[in-house]
Amino acid sequence: MIRRREFITLLGGAATAWPLAARAQEPGRTYRLGGLSPSPRETPQNVALFEELRRSGFIEGQNLAIDWRVYGQRVEQVSEFASELVRARADVIMAGGDFGIRAAQQATATIPIVGFTDDMLGSRLVSSLAHPGGNTTGVSLLATELDGKRQEILIEAAPGVRRMVAFADIGTSSPQQLQALKDAARVRGVELSTRQVAKAEEIASAIDSAKASNAGAVNILASPLLFANRKIIIERAATLHLPAIYQWPEVAEEGGCIGYGPRLVKLYRDLLARQVTKILRGAKPADLPVEQPTNFELVVNLRTAKAIGHEVPAGLVLRADKVIE
Repeated sequence: MIRRREFITLLGGAATAWPLAARAQEPGRTYRLGGLSPSPRETPQNVALFEELRRSGFIEGQNLAIDWRVYGQRVEQVSEFASELVRARADVIMAGGDFGIRAAQQATATIPIVGFTDDMLGSRLVSSLAHPGGNTTGVSLLATELDGKRQEILIEAAPGVRRMVAFADIGTSSPQQLQALKDAARVRGVELSTRQVAKAEEIASAIDSAKASNAGAVNILASPLLFANRKIIIERAATLHLPAIYQWPEVAEEGGCIGYGPRLVKLYRDLLARQVTKILRGAKPADLPVEQPTNFELVVNLRTAKAIGHEVPAGLVLRADKVIE
């Protein structure tokens, strides 16, 4: 027989272990998640986010309404979309890219913002990673460091190439970052030039220009604009027989030659969903540290490499986390 004190202890332990979703949501309340994103809500990463919110007790159609605005290739509309989400009284705005986060910050100083971008601190979107302050927290992607790491991988992947191009979003990559990449390439005996784009219509011609300059490989730098237009880049690079490396492992799975970085779906499911859930349960963005990825994957698409006539060195293939043949 269980004594009364033991029973109370067990009951207290059960209460502690009870899902927070069962204790934290206000009965009868509908929470509103605003999305200000370069990607449609049907993408795998967004689906993973919504599924994780559901597991936490925030279920669309029951106690959660999702108001998703896609700025994608229409950066000029991002401020209008941000104002619409504020007028709709979102409980939290999830904003992607520097454009989206800044627009949300300009639209509201009180609604919590969960941002997802290349360098939250370097772009001055928060005052500190550990103590963000204000109404913004989120995920910072270590983009500057990873762009450099991808360049190193690309040089290894194309050992005979002496001229490369880095594709950059004019609104994302800083002149200092681009110069650092050029300096690092020069140390490795590679001449690096850059092609900066401001809108989708400029991408195809920029790739053509890279090929015309006798570049032998391209590094697609971190950018919501370039990611949103990855199909154009993948197809054009294949047509011109240019090996390219991309920001996300998933892009190599979609047909890109090489992808290196954190898993996009995992970041949305594990990091962003956790922060959104905490805020919906009452946490303040100022008290939630900005998170950064810790796991990175290298995916090599040998099928694409073969199609463009490029041989990826065996050593790099052996190091890859996933090889597509």
